[in-house]
Amino acid sequence: MGSFLSILKYFSVAEFIMKKMIGIRREDKNIWERRVPLIPEHTNKLFLEHGIQTVLQPFERRAFGEQEYIDCNAEFNEDLSECPIVIAVKEIPIPMILKGKTYMFFSHTIKGQSYNMPLLQKIIESKSTLIDYECIKNEEGKRLVFFGHFAGVVGMIDTLHGLGKRLKSKGLSNPLEDIKPAYAYKDIYDAKAQLKIVADRFKDEGMPDIGSPYVFGYLGYGNVSKGAQEILDIFPLEEINPDELSGLKTYSSNKFYKAVFKEKHLVKTIDPNDKFELLDYFNNPEKYESKFENYIPYLSVILNCIYWNEKYPRFVTKEYLKSQESRKLEIICDITCDINGAIEITYKSTPSDNPAYVYNPNTDAYVDGYSGDGVVNIAVDNLPTELPKSASIEFSNSLFPLMPGIVNADLSLPFSDVNYPPEVKRAVVVYKGDLTPNFEYLKEVLYNLI
Repeated sequence: MGSFLSILKYFSVAEFIMKKMIGIRREDKNIWERRVPLIPEHTNKLFLEHGIQTVLQPFERRAFGEQEYIDCNAEFNEDLSECPIVIAVKEIPIPMILKGKTYMFFSHTIKGQSYNMPLLQKIIESKSTLIDYECIKNEEGKRLVFFGHFAGVVGMIDTLHGLGKRLKSKGLSNPLEDIKPAYAYKDIYDAKAQLKIVADRFKDEGMPDIGSPYVFGYLGYGNVSKGAQEILDIFPLEEINPDELSGLKTYSSNKFYKAVFKEKHLVKTIDPNDKFELLDYFNNPEKYESKFENYIPYLSVILNCIYWNEKYPRFVTKEYLKSQESRKLEIICDITCDINGAIEITYKSTPSDNPAYVYNPNTDAYVDGYSGDGVVNIAVDNLPTELPKSASIEFSNSLFPLMPGIVNADLSLPFSDVNYPPEVKRAVVVYKGDLTPNFEYLKEVLYNLI
């Protein structure tokens, strides 16, 4: 590693005994994954400003080329065993988990996901440390390192593309036919420029009278929802309060309508004598039931952008869809993509090149594509991969400031004293082979599933 030795002129030999090295694993979980946790600009800053060497496994599909990293003082090596810290975007395969390392990635374990409990158990057995990006939060509980914004951006682009295909399948010509899936655009700037052209045509020509007004309902108001709204806002648009949907009698086919649903719109207390309280809903979701079905008849498109687990009520059920003799709803984009979750018809996740299937409530059957009786569901579970360079830049911008503190933390100390940045310390799921206090609830899950 020639360039690694070259920085001796900046730092003492003693500093290198600590092996200030970060390994970046290749992202080969699926053929669509091209994202990186750190972009070349930041590997260069880590090297020059902090004496931290970045070593990447070779990988042709990365959004940034090998030479771009080499020019930014990064190294390439198939073997990451010399790196005390190994980071990735998706889960690191169990055979790659080595003894005594620190791993950082989206682990998909904190809900007790059964399919990743063997991975969590391996990290524990190897006396390693696991930091989960999903749990890196500030004191107010706001996530700091995430792809959620781009999940929303890509989900909205793919939804507009899908709505164009859905209407065309019904013989309804529409301006959205010119929108491509997100992965067909160079980056976010290219996508927005092309969408602006379609939006100008839409302003002049409008949407088909059949199906108007075209109303988009957003479940949630966080980073995912904001990303999705950012794309729809390119088009002529009017925002309306969910409680005003039933009164939308006068409308224009030359603009879209959007409604953003907060928890108070989505649920009500089971006991009519109780009142909705947001904190109570979060703490005691079993006391609440969905009332979202009251709004569905007025929606053309639903974008599910809200956090969900099995404690919360479902918002679109098969039972409801089967009860409707006619429906306005054309498409659901389940960006959150919990299987049989908030959107019950999400029975599988889908790849970017075959993202949609139609659920027919009359037959309880699914058919891939956009054509046929029923409701289209788009359920791609790794949407940001469709704009990998733009998504990686945003992610790396949020992760980079935390990396020096992670690398320089003294892991010889007990967890109570370890000097991780506080945002990071809250995200340590396993510390040197032991579940940390905030995640000890996973012991029961591991006991039951391993």
